[in-house]
This record gives sequence, structure tokens and C-alpha cells, in this order.
Amino acid sequence: MEATEETKRLRGFREMLRSEDKVIFDDLMRQCKLYASHASTMTSVVKEIPLIMSMLFGQHKRLLEVEKQLMKLEAK
Repeated sequence: MEATEETKRLRGFREMLRSEDKVIFDDLMRQCKLYASHASTMTSVVKEIPLIMSMLFGQHKRLLEVEKQLMKLEAK
């Protein structure tokens, strides 16, 4: 799986992060793997594009969920 290979290549980046940032990075990688099967259907010359797309999708989905929660709180 391409996502697994790419996350292995990012280990050096992860190791340079502060411990609290490593937790965030690990969450991003888990999210990437969650949508990796969907992203693998993409045909791209650049092999990192499906990885980035799965991360972007996961982040956007989370953002929309937070916005919905905020709107509910504001409506009270």
C-alpha cells in the first residue's frame, strides 16, 4: 500500500517534531490510512497525490464536523 510506504519515508520528519506535535502527526497519518483505499483509485503520475488527497479529505471532514457542532452551540 502506497500510504504505508510514504509514512515510512516521513519517519525522519516525525522524529524532528516536538512530542506534542508527534501526536498530531500520528493522528494525521492514521487519518490518511483511513482513506487510503479510496485514494488508491486515483490515477496520478505523482504517487504522493493520493496520500495528500486522503489527508486533505480527512481534515476537511473534521472541519465540517466542528463547524456543525459550533452552529449547534450558537443556536442555543
